[in-house]
Amino acid sequence: MSRLIVVGAQWGDEGKGKIVDLLSGNFDIVARYQGGHNAGHTVEIGKQKFILQLVPSGILRPQKRAIIGNGVVVDPAALLKEIELLEQNGVAVWGRLFLSNRAHMILPYHRLIEKESENSPFQQKIGTTARGIGPAYEDKGGRRGLRVGDLLDADQFRCLVEMGVREKQAALRGRGSDLDLDPRQLADEYLAMGQRLRPLIVDTAVLLNREIDAGRSVLFEGAQGTMLDVDHGTYPYVTSSNATAGGACTGLGVAPTRITGIIGVSKAYATRVGNGPFPTEDTGEAGELLRGRGQEYGAVTRRPRRCGWMDLPELRYSVTVNGLDSLIITKLDVLDTLDEIPVCVGYERDGKRLEEIPPQAEALSQVRPIYRNFPGWKQSTFGLTQYADLPKPARAYLEFIRDQAGIEISVISTGPEREQSVVLAGTRLEQLLPSPFSHP
Repeated sequence: MSRLIVVGAQWGDEGKGKIVDLLSGNFDIVARYQGGHNAGHTVEIGKQKFILQLVPSGILRPQKRAIIGNGVVVDPAALLKEIELLEQNGVAVWGRLFLSNRAHMILPYHRLIEKESENSPFQQKIGTTARGIGPAYEDKGGRRGLRVGDLLDADQFRCLVEMGVREKQAALRGRGSDLDLDPRQLADEYLAMGQRLRPLIVDTAVLLNREIDAGRSVLFEGAQGTMLDVDHGTYPYVTSSNATAGGACTGLGVAPTRITGIIGVSKAYATRVGNGPFPTEDTGEAGELLRGRGQEYGAVTRRPRRCGWMDLPELRYSVTVNGLDSLIITKLDVLDTLDEIPVCVGYERDGKRLEEIPPQAEALSQVRPIYRNFPGWKQSTFGLTQYADLPKPARAYLEFIRDQAGIEISVISTGPEREQSVVLAGTRLEQLLPSPFSHP
C-alpha cells in the first residue's frame, strides 16, 4: 500500500488529520487533492495543536514533502498565512511544500458572491463558510477561473483579473448588489503574493509521477467526506468538489492504476456541519453530550456540529463508492459514558424499508432510521492502545459495525494524539505502523 488514499467516510470532520499524521511517517510524500481552506485538519502533537487548512498534514513530519494538487482551490493569502504560522511554530515549510500551477485560485470577489448567494431569499441556503470555495469551483467549471500558474505572467494576469472583476460586477448588479473592487489594485496584491509563492509553484502531476516512478511512496488526503461529494453526497447540500477517492486521481493527475489502497475514516458516531439531511441526528440531550465530549466544533469556523448516531446504510454506501479496503474508527472514547448506544441499521419511508440511500435530499430528510441499541460500556477507553483492553461491549459494538459494513476495521482512535491508537493485528494497515502502534 505504497500509494494510499485516505478518505472521509461520512460528512467530513472524521478525524482525518490525526490519521494522515499517524500514517505519514511511513510515506515520502503527502498530497492533498481537493477542497479549499474551508476545511481544517486538527493534529495534536504533545502540547502543540495544529489546525491545517490547505497544507497537507504530512508537513508536520520532518523530511516529508507535501503537495497541494490541481484539484484544490487556493486562496494565496490564506496559504501564506498558514505557512507563516507553521514556520513560527518550528515547522520548516519552504523547500518541502509544492503547489500545483494548475490549481484554481479564490479571489475576493468569490467570497463576496458566496456571501450574497447565502443571504439571498431566492437561493437555497447551503450553510457554507462563505470563503469563496463554491464560486471558485463554479468559475473553474465555467472555464473562466484564474489558476496559480497565471501569477507567473503579470501582463496576462492583469487582463484576466480585469475581465473577472467586470464580469462579477455585471452579475451582481443584475441581482441588485454591487462589487466595489479595483482590478488594478487586486492584481498588484495577488502578483505580490505570487512572487512569494513562486518557489513552491510547479507542475505537481509531473512531479508526483516522477517520484512514483522513482519508487517514492505517496499518501493522498482529501477534505470533507463522502456524503459531501458533489456527485455522490446529499446534493445540493454538498461541497463543490469530489471528496470521494476518485477525486485523488483527477485532483493530482495520478492514474487509478497507480493507487494501491484506499482507507476510510469514520467516527464511532456521526456529525454534520451546515444544512442538509442527517437521518441519525439527535437534537436532544444525547446529541448535546456527544457535542460536548467530542468537542464537536469546526476547526476553522468554530461552528457547532450537528451530532447523531452511526449510520450503517450511509457507511455501506461509502464503502461502495470509494472501494474502501479498510476502515479507521475515531473518537470511540466519546461514547464511554453512555448507557445505551443506537446504531442505524436501515431506513423506512412511507412504510417501506429502503435498500438504497435516496438521491434526493428531500427524500432522505423524510426517512425514519431503524435503530438497534447496544449497551454502553460505562468505562474509559481514552488512550488505550491494546484491543484486548477495550471493554467487551465496546468490542461488540465495533465488530457489529465491521460485519454490517462488510469491511475490516484496522485502527481505532482513542484520543487526539498519535500514540492514542489501537492497531489491529492482521489488518492492511498494521504493516504501515511500526511499534509501538502494532498490537494483537
